[in-house]
Amino acid sequence: MDRDAVLRFCDWRRFMCYEEKEMRNKNDLLRSLPLLIILCLSALLLSASGATADGNVTLVSLTIFTTHEWYFKPEVYFQCQGEERKDLPDVKDKDRLYKFFGEESWQPLTSLVGVKCKRCGLYEKDKIKSDDIFDEWELCPLDFSRDPDVHYFHSKDKEFNMTLSCPQCNVTKSEEDMSSPESNPPGEKRATKHGIVVAMIVIGVLSLVGLVALVAFSLWRRKQRQEAQARFVQLFEDDDFLDEEADLKDDL
Repeated sequence: MDRDAVLRFCDWRRFMCYEEKEMRNKNDLLRSLPLLIILCLSALLLSASGATADGNVTLVSLTIFTTHEWYFKPEVYFQCQGEERKDLPDVKDKDRLYKFFGEESWQPLTSLVGVKCKRCGLYEKDKIKSDDIFDEWELCPLDFSRDPDVHYFHSKDKEFNMTLSCPQCNVTKSEEDMSSPESNPPGEKRATKHGIVVAMIVIGVLSLVGLVALVAFSLWRRKQRQEAQARFVQLFEDDDFLDEEADLKDDL
């Protein structure tokens, strides 16, 4: 057996080992691609569906120490800027502690998302002039505790004491640019939904294109490998390489 045949055999073995390694890598990539697509789509769907729950702010207790109406029972209400007011029909007397369970028909008072604050206040309806203000302040999600037994307390001297609860308000601190759906204009809501739909379509199309391209590349590489194997076999047959390989094995 001549030296050239041995070298050709070694080259052929190296080539086959390389091709087998390439096929294993491509097969691993093909198996992991569907999982990667599913993970991307799942993340998008979670973000689109509002995976971070809105924080519903509920009134736990309230005591008013003064009223601004002389001849009528006070009509107290809570309101955040840009939202409908929440009347508190049970609050009629001053210096009395009112407790609530969070299941009243007018609950929750408002909803908070992410770390976006709202300008809110406690007011008393005035039948003659503009409504009287007990107090106005910035209501922020980070003011609340995740512990449902730990409440947020707000008061104003000689005006009122108020206790609020919102265990879900402080769930996440990373979504600083999110805003409350109730405070967004309808046009902005529709634009957001359209953007989410477009993003989902784009990711789906790109995933499909990537899968098709990967399959096409795999088929092309397989064809290249088969052609290269055919050239090697033809070369070995011309030199009676198969007989020489058998002799080499016997010598070993």
